[in-house]
Amino acid sequence: MKYITTLFLLIALILPLGATALAQDAVEISFMCFQNGNECEVYDDLLSRFTEDNPGIVVSVDTVPYSTVRDQLRVQVEAGQAPDMARITDLAGMAGTYLDLRPYLSDASVIEDNFPAPILASLRPEDDDSGLYGYPMEAGITGPYVNKTLFDQAGVDMPSDVMDEPTWDDWLAALIEVAEATGVQYAMSIDNKGHRFAGPAMSLGADFFDEEGNFDLADDEGFRAFAMILKDLMDAGKTPAETWLGTSQYSGAEDYFINVETVMYFSGNWQIGRFAADIGDAFDWVVVPNPYGPGGSTGVAGGAALVGYAQTEHPEEVAKVLEYLALPEIYSEFSARTLLIPGHSGVAAMGVDFDTDSEAVAAALNNYALEVPKFQDQAVALAYHPLAFAYFDASNTRLAQYFAGELTLDEAMSRLQEQLDEAAANMAAG
Repeated sequence: MKYITTLFLLIALILPLGATALAQDAVEISFMCFQNGNECEVYDDLLSRFTEDNPGIVVSVDTVPYSTVRDQLRVQVEAGQAPDMARITDLAGMAGTYLDLRPYLSDASVIEDNFPAPILASLRPEDDDSGLYGYPMEAGITGPYVNKTLFDQAGVDMPSDVMDEPTWDDWLAALIEVAEATGVQYAMSIDNKGHRFAGPAMSLGADFFDEEGNFDLADDEGFRAFAMILKDLMDAGKTPAETWLGTSQYSGAEDYFINVETVMYFSGNWQIGRFAADIGDAFDWVVVPNPYGPGGSTGVAGGAALVGYAQTEHPEEVAKVLEYLALPEIYSEFSARTLLIPGHSGVAAMGVDFDTDSEAVAAALNNYALEVPKFQDQAVALAYHPLAFAYFDASNTRLAQYFAGELTLDEAMSRLQEQLDEAAANMAAG
């Protein structure tokens, strides 16, 4: 018995040492992630299961504010301190820094056959027509949310319920009427991002690009029209000025909607999960079609993508992680749990059983999906243009100066175009 006890003691001592050695041998992959709802939490769970099947690879999900990904990630990459992988929205803007996954994938078709070719191409450097550098984890669609309860309280019909193609004029008249009848401060709020601004501007007739695909906004009437609409609303106190005039380069306006301070909120489908959690049954909210104008009715495409970085010391492991997250059953679960519309064609074709019992959420997902066939070509091209973020940044700055009265609209649009021309020249010079 003495010898058996001694043997068990030795085993008890050896096992922790073995576990420590295995942990030390595991490769740790750093994953920079931002979330609008619960995306990073779901990634963390999915990747913990990945590690159970691949004990030599541990993925550390670092959840950061979107401003970190937007403003600091490029600096980190340029300083040689890139994470191994990240969730990003500026796809083309950092092309040339991503890891080409193709040499390390066990089945390249998992990515190559399931995502739109233009999006995959936007991640490639100019001299590469076949590399696979990442893929979108969602289909982003911009459009308006409306507080239906406020319309009901005001006794006002929502234009989309009584008109086939309600215009921006129709909607604004109804929103102002509802705000005044219910005592809500704002008729409409919109994120201060050129990406959100673009859909209404395109619906109002804006043509963002010339025939060569270059930005051409200096004298654009549709762009001008929506800028004037927002300025008039701001001057009348019908949209929150601080969203555009604050110190942040990007400020979401979702809290105005959650807190019942605005009748309409213009953003995108990525807010559905947050609204389901934060609004619950406090009031009835709906997604309505993008208002019509001379350019029709269009939102703008967008969404986040997953990429690896060429600086990684563990390219095979990064590729294995990204290949796993692109598997249809894993991608579908991510979509279902995050309430995000899939950007994976195979998953979209199969359909997603979204993890919700909420009729509002199901209706919102369906209504956003109905916006996809109405996309203008430029509404898809914008998010994947090499100068997309140059436009987003410059338009935020120049529009804010116009709204603040620092520039006339002519001056703001002229300076916006000058910045875009300068960015194009810098890109061409390498």
